[in-house]
Amino acid sequence: MSATIYGTAEPAEKTKFEQIREKYPWLDHVVRAGARYTEKHGDHYAAAITYFSILALVPLLMIAFAAAAFVLANNQQLLDQISVSITQAAPPGLGDLLNQVIQQAIQQRNAVGIVGLLGALYSGLGWMGNLREALSEQWDQRGDPPTVVKRYAGDLLAMIGLGVALALSFAITAVANGAGRIVAEFLGLAGQAWVQVVLSLIGIVITLAANWLVFLWVIARLPREPVTLRSAGRAAILASIGFVILQQIMTFYIASVTNSPAGAAFGPIIGLLVFANFVSRFILFVTAWAATLKENEREEVPEPAPVIVRPAVSVGRAPGARTTAGLLGAGAVLGAVGGLLGINGMRRRR
Repeated sequence: MSATIYGTAEPAEKTKFEQIREKYPWLDHVVRAGARYTEKHGDHYAAAITYFSILALVPLLMIAFAAAAFVLANNQQLLDQISVSITQAAPPGLGDLLNQVIQQAIQQRNAVGIVGLLGALYSGLGWMGNLREALSEQWDQRGDPPTVVKRYAGDLLAMIGLGVALALSFAITAVANGAGRIVAEFLGLAGQAWVQVVLSLIGIVITLAANWLVFLWVIARLPREPVTLRSAGRAAILASIGFVILQQIMTFYIASVTNSPAGAAFGPIIGLLVFANFVSRFILFVTAWAATLKENEREEVPEPAPVIVRPAVSVGRAPGARTTAGLLGAGAVLGAVGGLLGINGMRRRR
């Protein structure tokens, strides 16, 4: 008698990159964050956020134009100075046309302001809605979608909250930088080189702190469901540092784009478009990085197999020939006996 022994398959040897990932946990985390970003359609959401960011520029410019028109309508001296400057600087005939445009803008300032506000509200809600959906997707939030009214009300409140956070961030930066210069001048050290270096370093630290405040709000409170502040705080540190670096890179990029005549005309718009897209991608990647921390990983439970219900039908066995003949014979006998008993009964009654 012979026996066959089947051995278990040996696990595949790990690649060099997998070995490096095991050696460096931070690299493994970055790779997992990149996978999460790709699986949750980060680029598509970033494109939608960029679209509404650029779309919001037109109504914002209309609001700014209306505000300037209100200022000029109440300051005739400033309006006359601008009109004279345009007439002197513009080619013959064009200055009068530009002045007419300014006069019409001043007369239509109410309509321009209202249309600008409505357009800003529409584009702002679209921008906020896409941003919140993208952040929720990176956090892998699987709750039921809110109703239309609840969604728009939540987006409006989130947009107001983000505006407050941005205003607070700018206020902190401006006040801190101004206070530093005032203190240096009060101590008579404003002209010292080392004081300028120290003030620059303090300004960078304050800017990072202000950026951290904004990104903390974005990562922790803008998703549809609240997340832990601990994870969001760690991701906000990474986001604030990366955002400062991204600002410097985009500054050099826009400067290089606007060197040519075509770049001078379209460079700022192209630069703003690229900057908005990169910032959107960066925010979503940082959120994916926070969502893939060990403390936030969710165990995947396999779905149970579908239950298939099949009705069981039992078919009895048919009687054989002998059984059938026996049953017929017994029935005939019982019928005959019943008939005789019935006849006897009738005779007795007679």
